[in-house]
Amino acid sequence: MKVTTNTPALLIVEDRPVVIAVALIVFTLAFVGFGLFVLAEGEWLGALFLVLGGGMGIACFAIFVRRVQVVFHRVDAADAAGAYVELRRRTVFGASKVRHPLSEVSHAELESSRSSDGPDTHRVVLVISEGQSAGRHPITFAYSSGSGHQRCKEAINDWLSDRTA
Repeated sequence: MKVTTNTPALLIVEDRPVVIAVALIVFTLAFVGFGLFVLAEGEWLGALFLVLGGGMGIACFAIFVRRVQVVFHRVDAADAAGAYVELRRRTVFGASKVRHPLSEVSHAELESSRSSDGPDTHRVVLVISEGQSAGRHPITFAYSSGSGHQRCKEAINDWLSDRTA
């Protein structure tokens, strides 16, 4: 996760799993290429590599590659009702947008998941304290490692605390 825009009126936080996407494309192309090579040699086992390996790669790409963008938009002080936060998600199946009034967003928190055999993983959660959408709203569904989540949480909380802009 990273902050792509940070101005007094606009904060944009994005999660683009480029490394996972490229790795899954390479995996898929390797299996499809090997399957086609074996098929060209006259072996029907190549069809198995083509269908199963290629199918698994495509299925994993569809499941795991999700672009998430969270837009915090603040307008001038006279029009506080127009301020919003919008969660945008895009997958190979389509896109979705959910918009909440900015006044309902309390702060951002970091949720952690501990693993006995690896590093701790994290995700950023928006806490909405009032309104119809009250509760905890994860920005990403999956937990991941790295310090980007902490930086995003701090950027969101700093931006939200400056409500005078």
